[in-house]
Amino acid sequence: MNPEQSYEELLRRMKEIAVLGNTAGVLGWDQEVYMPAANAPYRAEQLSLLAGMLHHKFTDPAVGDLISQSESSKALTGDPLSDSAVNLREWRHSYDRSTKLPQRLVEEMARVTSNAQVEWVEARKENKFSRFQPWLEKIVALTQEQAKCYGYKDHPYDALLEDYEPGLTSAQLNQLFPPLKKSLAEMVTKITSSKRQPDLSILKRKCPVPAQVAFCRTLAEAIGFDFAKGRIDVSTHPFTTGLGPSDTRITTRFEETNFENAFFSTLHEAGHGIYDQNLPAYAEASAGRPGESIYGTPRASAVSLGIHESQSRLWENLVGRSLPFWKYFFPELKKAFPGTFDDLSLETFHFAINHSAPSFIRTESDEVTYNLHICLRYDIEVNIIGGSLKAADIPGVWNDSMKKYFGIVPPTDSVGCLQDVHWSHGSFGYFPTYTLGNLYSAQFFDAANKEVGPLEGKFEKGDFKPLKKWLNEKIHSHGQQYRANELCKVATGKELSSEYFLNHLQKKFGGLYGF
Repeated sequence: MNPEQSYEELLRRMKEIAVLGNTAGVLGWDQEVYMPAANAPYRAEQLSLLAGMLHHKFTDPAVGDLISQSESSKALTGDPLSDSAVNLREWRHSYDRSTKLPQRLVEEMARVTSNAQVEWVEARKENKFSRFQPWLEKIVALTQEQAKCYGYKDHPYDALLEDYEPGLTSAQLNQLFPPLKKSLAEMVTKITSSKRQPDLSILKRKCPVPAQVAFCRTLAEAIGFDFAKGRIDVSTHPFTTGLGPSDTRITTRFEETNFENAFFSTLHEAGHGIYDQNLPAYAEASAGRPGESIYGTPRASAVSLGIHESQSRLWENLVGRSLPFWKYFFPELKKAFPGTFDDLSLETFHFAINHSAPSFIRTESDEVTYNLHICLRYDIEVNIIGGSLKAADIPGVWNDSMKKYFGIVPPTDSVGCLQDVHWSHGSFGYFPTYTLGNLYSAQFFDAANKEVGPLEGKFEKGDFKPLKKWLNEKIHSHGQQYRANELCKVATGKELSSEYFLNHLQKKFGGLYGF
């Protein structure tokens, strides 16, 4: 078999693996959205079996041989940005990592996390960390074993970061986070001491859920989420998942007296969905093949979770919470909820939805305080994976950290250490990508505004296509041609910097709060 034939065989195998992975994804989506809780043990067995099959297929020694044979061809690897070179580079990276994990460990992690997700939901409902604690201890032990199998230079957490943000290390985060925390803390002080404060009571006005559902769909569709190739449902924790070349699903949650939650969660998840729906597999590939022919390959996949998060935060905050956005949608809001907001001015509404104050819930926190929530979680994760913190100590450490960062203490674990789904998934190393996403989003928006703007004038008219087109061309179309930081340089001309994000916050919140 020559290198070109080996590569074609790799494509066939990877497409098969993608189909199997999507099958597992459907079961995971169903577990979060529709599955009866009593079925959890059986669903765990189903997902464990599929995880084992996926691992076995991808780590088959024959796959390693095919990669090696394909790598020997200059025609396939000579141009580092070609589809074949990108695919081989990323397959090699993933194969070398995956073959370090024994199948037993992969299957056990799938089994434990599937059960843990159900226990997390119930523990959250009951405000009972002790119910989730045994499962978290199992997950931490398995995660530490994974880190050992992967190997690392300085800290076991680095081995986990590689799954979400390739090349990122805890040492880099330890350089990035402290100055960012300092700047944010100073801004929080200015905001809390300001005499200007919004009327937050308007955020609790009663908005019937059916009307919220309809309005959220309108918002998602307006910014470019394609409902012909996607859908929106309800889950305990909002999320987005891609289940095929034309199947992207987002979820949100609704509360009758908290419309803000549903509106901005929907915009956030729609941002993720727009990225997935505009990766190369959903369009024509550069070589002229149908997009589906490269589905499941790195060339048609998102580059990192930090970049993915940049898309959701960009649409949620830089667009969805902007004054120009609501100059267009505020009249539509009043029509959707007759009588509810008729007495409010646009400025009063805009100030309220951009309020900033210490809060318990990360997903409901504002742009200024959000990253402090991430720093709290990062500190806990590094210590628990490093072995200096035990699962049983998390509630106490969490509450102490909330007091330190925000000056408040959660009244219950449900709004404290049980609020996030990530640990029940075994997703240690995920949280830092949220902060990276915020930084990338501001830098991308600044570049787009300079190239196709001014965007604010377009938003006032309900026109979001120029921004979406810029993102399609500069971010989405590349798949994994570049690693995250390199993609940032290609799209904006500069390496990632917190300058754009902090400037955005200073301009926006300085204007609102008068500093």
